[in-house]
Amino acid sequence: MSKAQRAEIRRAMKRAEGKKPFWRPDSVRARATVGATLVVAVALVAAGLLVVTLLRDNLYGRAELTAEVSARSVAGQLASGTAPSAIELPDDDELVQIVDANGTVVAASEDLAGAEAVGAFAPEPDPTRTEPTETAQAETQTDDDDDDGDDQDDDADDDDSATPSSDAPSTTAAGGAVGSRINYETVNLPGDEPSYRFAAITARAPDGTVYAVYSGASLETQEEAVASVGATMAWALLPLLLVVAVVTWLVVRRALRPVRAIQKELIEITGGDLSRRVPVPASRDEIHSLARTTNMTLEALDTAVDQQRRFVADASHELRSPLAILRTQLEIAKEHPELLDLDATLGDVTRLQDLATDLLLLARLDAGERPPHVAVPFTELVREEVARRAATDRVPVRLEVEEDLSVWGVRGHLARAVGNLLANAQRHAAGQVSVRLAAEDDDWLRLDVADDGNGVPKGQRRRIFDRFVRLDESRSRDEGGAGLGLAIVQDVALEHHGMVYVLDAPEGGALFRLALRRTERGF
Repeated sequence: MSKAQRAEIRRAMKRAEGKKPFWRPDSVRARATVGATLVVAVALVAAGLLVVTLLRDNLYGRAELTAEVSARSVAGQLASGTAPSAIELPDDDELVQIVDANGTVVAASEDLAGAEAVGAFAPEPDPTRTEPTETAQAETQTDDDDDDGDDQDDDADDDDSATPSSDAPSTTAAGGAVGSRINYETVNLPGDEPSYRFAAITARAPDGTVYAVYSGASLETQEEAVASVGATMAWALLPLLLVVAVVTWLVVRRALRPVRAIQKELIEITGGDLSRRVPVPASRDEIHSLARTTNMTLEALDTAVDQQRRFVADASHELRSPLAILRTQLEIAKEHPELLDLDATLGDVTRLQDLATDLLLLARLDAGERPPHVAVPFTELVREEVARRAATDRVPVRLEVEEDLSVWGVRGHLARAVGNLLANAQRHAAGQVSVRLAAEDDDWLRLDVADDGNGVPKGQRRRIFDRFVRLDESRSRDEGGAGLGLAIVQDVALEHHGMVYVLDAPEGGALFRLALRRTERGF
């Protein structure tokens, strides 16, 4: 990136910082603030409605209990034979009205004097109980006298029948009865602002007259309490939501502050300095993980760019030497044709061609080029590579292969990898090279190329697969190559989901083992 481009990036960053609005609807802070505020608002409204409903039910339940107690008290007096006009009715916050079976008000509290019946929601009177006849009582007593063994059972039955059920009406000694059921209803009386919660119950006088007793408790206090609580919640909702919005805004702003620092550093890194790293916050949260991942990516990118630079520099250097030699030879041949060594010139051209081929193959592998993979007869391929080098072999090659072994891959790349292993072994062997191909299992095969040379020190066994690395610096580049052969072997192995590594050979030198898949599995 040029200096002008880096300067433009910095100017754009300063302009963005100077004109950054306080509120951006598409920002993370704005969306988080709005979302949190809406969620809290819905939760508070739902909780407020629930609280008001529970409070209202509780207060109305107390009013119903008050009205029921008053209604039962009046009904009990009627059932005991007290005349409606003689009953002392409450006259405070409770209203009582006694209505006969014809719907006529026979007695009422002072506030209901002269008013019609408050309603017709009183329950139906309980059915009248019939008393047992004297004959039946005599028969029962006779049966008891005849059967002493059943006396205890009959007594038990008498005891059970004498126990009234919970739904049975309560009776009095005078023969009256109070109804077992009670109904409730909220009534708005004419001219009265507060509502009343009425309880209605029936009572049967000793003379058989049925009355409906309506007792109401004022709901003014309850309604005021519910309204007060509702208003307080409504007034407190807006300030509380404002506090939630401000706190959410500040918290999100503080949480995103490291992101802004990471963004600034990335803009500086985009300017061309890949050695810099983004700041990692101390908090162990997602932003901390993001910063660490970003630094790992920058480190890998820095390493890749550095390798690319070294590769370009080394490739330029490797190409410069044979080209300079060829130019010198041609210039001499131009002035003195008799001095031209065609064999040496042809060898230089061949080495230059091999180097260019290696560089082109590495560039394709680095670019991720993936030719179609097919079944390759690997036994045949190894035999062909050994035979192709037989005419120029410096040392003999002892070949031991298993028949009919195939791999799934690119034939040209695999042939280049096998050839590079053979060339490396022959270059370092003292007098013998051995090649052994065998199947490890149904999925893998193993190619071992061993020599009897000096071997590879254990500390250098990973480094020899790097590009342009030659451990024997005393060799010339004509003898030792450019240091790309083993790098190509490693890249081809990785391309085929295999591996290559170095061991100690039984002959005393180095043993290079190439492991490849035999099937399509994994591709």
